[in-house]
Amino acid sequence: MAERSTAAVDVADNSDETSLTAQADQSTADGVAKNRERDTDSDEVQESTRTDGSGKTSPPELHSGHKLARRYRLEECVTRLDGFSSWRAVDEKLRRAVGVHILPADHSRARSVLAAARSSALLGDPRFVQVLDAVEENDLVYVVHEWLPDATELTTLLASGPLEPYDAYQMVSQVSSAMAAAHREGLAHLRLNPNAVLRASTGQWRIRGLAVNAALRGVASDTPQRTDTEAIGALLYAALTQRWPYESDAYGLSGLPKDVGLIAPDQVRAGVHRGLSELSMRALVNDGATASRHESPCTTPEELVKAIGEMPRIRPPEPAFTAPPEYQRTSYQQGTYGRQAPHPGATQPVPTPPPPLQSRTGKALKWAVSALLIAALGLGSWQLADALMDQGGKSEDPGQTQTNDGNDKSPKKPASGKPIAIEGVRDFDPLGSDGSENPRDIDRVDDSDPRSYWQTSYYESADFGRLKSGVGIILDLGKVQQVGKVTVTFLGNTSVELRSAGAGAGSEPTSLDAYSKVAEGSGTTVELKPGKALNTRYLLVWLTDLPIQADDGKWRGRVADIKVTS
Repeated sequence: MAERSTAAVDVADNSDETSLTAQADQSTADGVAKNRERDTDSDEVQESTRTDGSGKTSPPELHSGHKLARRYRLEECVTRLDGFSSWRAVDEKLRRAVGVHILPADHSRARSVLAAARSSALLGDPRFVQVLDAVEENDLVYVVHEWLPDATELTTLLASGPLEPYDAYQMVSQVSSAMAAAHREGLAHLRLNPNAVLRASTGQWRIRGLAVNAALRGVASDTPQRTDTEAIGALLYAALTQRWPYESDAYGLSGLPKDVGLIAPDQVRAGVHRGLSELSMRALVNDGATASRHESPCTTPEELVKAIGEMPRIRPPEPAFTAPPEYQRTSYQQGTYGRQAPHPGATQPVPTPPPPLQSRTGKALKWAVSALLIAALGLGSWQLADALMDQGGKSEDPGQTQTNDGNDKSPKKPASGKPIAIEGVRDFDPLGSDGSENPRDIDRVDDSDPRSYWQTSYYESADFGRLKSGVGIILDLGKVQQVGKVTVTFLGNTSVELRSAGAGAGSEPTSLDAYSKVAEGSGTTVELKPGKALNTRYLLVWLTDLPIQADDGKWRGRVADIKVTS
């Protein structure tokens, strides 16, 4: 699995039990709230959830320094209640920080926790905090997960105020699309709250505790998609207003006034983005949107993703540039070097400018400069007249027709390449898990519309998050043809290679090794010219380095147009 670090998954409860260990020190925490026991059952928004009875078994007696599987060394207990404990630990084999949940093997929820952890690990979506290991040994069941030292909980972010509209838009977009992907694989969260949503230093939002948090607490739901959708609506409501959309206080946020009911975010706080306010109500209320718009409610994360896509895109704020400090000349430049500083209050004499050159030397210099200027003007005029005369002598009667006989040795301009029609295009992702990369939009690279584009999935860095070496587009020219140049137009500075299949390829190759590199380049409009004559039917435009897109702040490639000429 991908190797990352993570903060502990918060599955604590705000019951009368208190944590038996000190909270994580600020140097080791990832910005999580100091009171980790705020995630209460009463704070949960899912009215349709039910909680199973917890097991009677006491949590295992473990201590700092204890090792699991002779590999995971426990460092600090984050939570110990309800029959399980959560720890910050160190993976001594890979030398990285990890988080660990531990509970007795005979705990009533041990089997469900193991099943949830293994299902979550199989998803492998980088938008979720990854489960790294799920083991049962020595009468213990433990789940190892990532630890994100550079991430900050939404709870902590809201402690200083509501989010800006762009940040709230990014949060709800990324969380909704991630949960839609999880539900397509049959996984639900059921405890999606501000403690479970993190923002990394790169700006990416991550979700922790998918399926595992609910299994640890014995939470289930008959309508998991609606439960998670309402939870996303509550997250957006809190991000816009810094208020929890229920009467009870939760997660460090004040609830709504008593007996008022659920009111729209733009009625709670001035300046709230109208579109985001209505979106939160559509996800949260689920019985119809605001009366003024009459839009249908969103009952699944997939519907919420569709509603977000129909909204006008919210642009990031313009960066604020501070004016540079006024240039301060040194005392030497100011002409005071080596002089005494003037006394305060004393009137300083204004120095008089030097008189103009009046001596014989000055007059001679003036005449010399004037003579040089006159000579230069004369020489330039003579050269201009001579050039015009030469041009007139060489011109011919416009009424005559020029003919070239066979002895004409003048060079001819090379004929420009003729466009080659692209018979078919296909996305190419041989190194990915599913072998495809947004195939539904692939036709946009050859639709002659510069406003449309095909884009890759988003990644955590320009090098595809170190998950693969690249992705590409296969061009089918219909038959073997001589290719002189391929011009690719990108949105954002992108590195790309041009690869080709052999001229004898009878069908489209399906492996990367079957395509040989013939050119490479980078930029927004890249002309890829093979170094020697190229005859082929199949070309591969292979993206190797991605730009960060300004509209969504994500690393992804966007191809607007591809032209092939002979």
